[in-house]
Amino acid sequence: MKGTLKKLFQLLYSHFGPQHWWPGESELEIIIGAVLTQNTAWKNVEKAIDNLKSAGKMDLDSLHSASEDEIAQLIRPSGFFRLKSKRLKNLINYLYENGGIEALKKRQLKSLREELLKIPGIGPETADSIILYALEKPVFVVDAYTRRILKRIGLIEQERISYDEVQRLFMENLPPDVNMYNEYHALFVKLGKTYCTKRNPNCGSCPLLEICKYGKEKLRVYQTGDR
Repeated sequence: MKGTLKKLFQLLYSHFGPQHWWPGESELEIIIGAVLTQNTAWKNVEKAIDNLKSAGKMDLDSLHSASEDEIAQLIRPSGFFRLKSKRLKNLINYLYENGGIEALKKRQLKSLREELLKIPGIGPETADSIILYALEKPVFVVDAYTRRILKRIGLIEQERISYDEVQRLFMENLPPDVNMYNEYHALFVKLGKTYCTKRNPNCGSCPLLEICKYGKEKLRVYQTGDR
């Protein structure tokens, strides 16, 4: 398994190169983006973040003092804006009450993650995105792209496998390296958007074809006409 995961990373990295993730000018912007990106396209998150910046709300004190309604109107482009405003306020309050971002960076990963997951509306993917990209601690982020790619390669049997099971697959077989985890997740997203799409994947040109069971079978069927 270790060899396969390293090979997978090498193939992706050599094809796409570094992804420079997560997009954001500050740790706080990354944290906000991790909440707003739930169930929406990134272009909508960018519009919402631009609104927050224009309103002078891209700092912890301003967000803490702002009302949920005020934030909701600013983040409207991200969709589900009232729900996300509530979630964002819960998270901002947590940051504010625990000494801010720099204080959280000094905390132990396990206890920090447990606390983030207790915040209403903050699930594993959001919490881990915050921990990895904003707080720079080694935790592997799992998303729908990760599950889809692993299922097609043949490393997991079904996409509905639990978040924790997929995460352990990586964290028990790879060193706890922030940079590698960062790039790995970003490369999965890149592959999922370009080659390994949900419908009509471009298997013939995919950089993972040599290790992908799904891709090899798809090409075999196409070439032989054995349908």
